[in-house]
Amino acid sequence: RHVADFQLSVASVIENSSSDCLAQDLHLQAQKLAERLKCDAVVSEISAGPGTVNFTINRELLAKTVLQQVFQDGSEYGVKSELFSTVPRQKAVVEFSSPNIAKKFHIGHLRSTIVGNFIANLKLALGHEVVRINYLGDWGMQFGLLGIGFQSFGNKEKLKSSPLQHLFEVYVQINKAAEDENTKKLAKDFFRKLEEHDEQTLSLWKQFRDFSVEEYIRIYKRLGVHFDEYSGESHYREKAQEVLKMLEDKGLLQKTTKGTGIVDLSEKKDLSSVSTVMRSDGTSLYITRQFLIISFRDLAAAIDRMNKHSCDTMIYVTDKSQSHHFQHLFQILKLMGYDWAERCQHVSFGLVQGMKTRRGEVIFLEDVLNEVRSRMLQNMASAKTTKEIQDPMETAEKVGLAALIIQDFRGLLSSDYQFSWDRALQSRGDTGVFLQYTHARLHSLERMHGNAQLTDVNVACLQEPDAISVLQHLLRYDEVLYRSSQDLQPKHIVSYLLTLGHLAAVAHKTLPVRGSAPEVAQARLCLFQAARSVLANGMKLLGITPVTQM
Repeated sequence: RHVADFQLSVASVIENSSSDCLAQDLHLQAQKLAERLKCDAVVSEISAGPGTVNFTINRELLAKTVLQQVFQDGSEYGVKSELFSTVPRQKAVVEFSSPNIAKKFHIGHLRSTIVGNFIANLKLALGHEVVRINYLGDWGMQFGLLGIGFQSFGNKEKLKSSPLQHLFEVYVQINKAAEDENTKKLAKDFFRKLEEHDEQTLSLWKQFRDFSVEEYIRIYKRLGVHFDEYSGESHYREKAQEVLKMLEDKGLLQKTTKGTGIVDLSEKKDLSSVSTVMRSDGTSLYITRQFLIISFRDLAAAIDRMNKHSCDTMIYVTDKSQSHHFQHLFQILKLMGYDWAERCQHVSFGLVQGMKTRRGEVIFLEDVLNEVRSRMLQNMASAKTTKEIQDPMETAEKVGLAALIIQDFRGLLSSDYQFSWDRALQSRGDTGVFLQYTHARLHSLERMHGNAQLTDVNVACLQEPDAISVLQHLLRYDEVLYRSSQDLQPKHIVSYLLTLGHLAAVAHKTLPVRGSAPEVAQARLCLFQAARSVLANGMKLLGITPVTQM
């Protein structure tokens, strides 16, 4: 028996219906209500269930409306829904990825990159204005070490050809000597010169930064990610002093006996909830154990962004270990009189365990991309169904990335998970590989039979249960987009797309296009084209590039 399209719970409409209202009473009420309601051009059947009234939509109207909407709205299908009609269009700044120059691009940075990209894609698709910012770790004492390290072990050619790898190697080497008093002194001197704008040291630092950013841009492009702005801590070294002065002027900065600058965030001013923002030697700082530290640079960056972009919301995407940091950051901004701090949001995510490449631990983002590509190429080569495709390397990369993204986005972002290459790259089940495979199969139908024209479609030919299941599912796409837009969790879209993939795969088996009467073939082609279109839309939101051959 078919499943109803809509269901009304009788308990929700009966006044003073208490939980002890007997089930049989509710069933009786449901039957009475169902008998009083009349079918019309939209509703073709009304029946009573256990405490519910069930409505079935006219099947031809369902097919006609859904297909028309999908074909008409194209990439904007679901977004134009009335669910979004009252949502104001806003401007959002999204800060994500944010690696540290000369240090590992660890798996947390990869998560931040794909999560931030998804949030920016979703906001943009919903008609908001989005600014994507990469806030690089490009300033601080480590550049003193890196500077003298480069003077000893650096190579200009290597810096140009593979800056990220070379700077990392230099940093590892100089770090071995970091405890040596002379090295410490030299590093301090180098960083002091940087702070004082010494031309020679600044020019070397600028090369580190510029070459690194160039390489990041190239690698992000492989991921399908771009940024509107490469910002960094270095941009705020002067503005940090202004923030210090503001805190002092507002009487918010207190000195402890140790000479550390702190901002008291507690109600009772008992220093139990303080945020340290200044070392006793006056530099803006990062880590001491007893208090959480907010550097002036982070405060300056937030204020500067708000002044520059005057955005409605500012979203930071980092792992959940930084939750306190952002809580304090927003609190201090509010104490400083910036009410917009309430519109700042920290989207946090859990940790990924066990991601290794064949060469061992992940150090560079490129390692992950190369690994996923080579494993996928291997799988494609050993699969019996792989056809000759034009660019196997590129296809393997896109399919492999889909696998990584789907594995990452299936659960709540805040949960930790154990990474597994084998599980991620399976071609069956709930994986990115399955989604890409389904998209490619549906696309090959269009290649073989041409594009369906909606005007010639007889929707009476789409009455089989498997066709109806696909149509009903397509109808729900806007609800899923709405849920994800509310909590910024990609899992709603992921589970929707996986279900769509499975429903479309079943329909592909049971409703053949080839060998069917022209009218039936045309209607089915239309159905599969609509399913592929929505599948592609959803995949692109998640940051996946759909492949057309596999």
